[in-house]
Amino acid sequence: MSAPESAGPTGLDAYKPAEIARLVETAGVAKAGLGVAQTLTLAILAGAFIGFGGAAYTMVMTGADPGFGPARLLGGAVFSLGLILVIVGGAELFTGNALMTMAAVDGRITTAQLLRNWGIVYAGNAIGSVALAVAFALTGLLDGPMGATAAAIADGKGALDPAAAFMRGILCNALVCLAVWLTFAARGVAGKILAILWPIAGFVLLGLEHSVANMYLLPQGALAGSGIGWAAALTNLFWVTLGNIVGGAGGVALAYRFAYPRRA
Repeated sequence: MSAPESAGPTGLDAYKPAEIARLVETAGVAKAGLGVAQTLTLAILAGAFIGFGGAAYTMVMTGADPGFGPARLLGGAVFSLGLILVIVGGAELFTGNALMTMAAVDGRITTAQLLRNWGIVYAGNAIGSVALAVAFALTGLLDGPMGATAAAIADGKGALDPAAAFMRGILCNALVCLAVWLTFAARGVAGKILAILWPIAGFVLLGLEHSVANMYLLPQGALAGSGIGWAAALTNLFWVTLGNIVGGAGGVALAYRFAYPRRA
């Protein structure tokens, strides 16, 4: 693949949407080619990275009215730490890998390769997220006000009905995948960080649902004394995960694939 053009007639030092589509597909092919051990390791890291964002969000919301918009916006900005670590540090995130659907539709990877990546990455994200929740519980930080906030967050997620969890998952991963898409437009690290900040802050502000974030927030809440049980937690994860797939793979990846079809 030839190198994308430099700044276009607008003077913006960013890749154009059609160039982003090619870069995203190429990245999908590379992800599909990773070995199991490497993919799992990077997925565990991503789970922990998103967990750090979730922990920071929990602390920011401690003592704040959870329905107060400006506080939620600040919480969303802090939560962006997770995706910044994933993108800049390099890790494998299930929700972002919904964009690999573009490479699958064009036949550059097989459906089996796509599902293999998703399965390994989902499992690794869960391992990293839960391990970090246990680590935070062992610090004692969840014994105080932060723990009360963690429990309230988990209880709120467990109370969502399936339809709400599903729709919030769709809308959430549309924004997450758009954030990832925008990072491909940026040519430098600072640009990538700014590209992540607003879509991620937006989904947190709006109360949308991210499966990998919930892999951390639900165990964190349970360890802090939440009344959420296994059934409610797994039900939330099931519907949110389905919504994330629809929002990312169908809502963003396929839309851009058909807007910018691959040139022979």
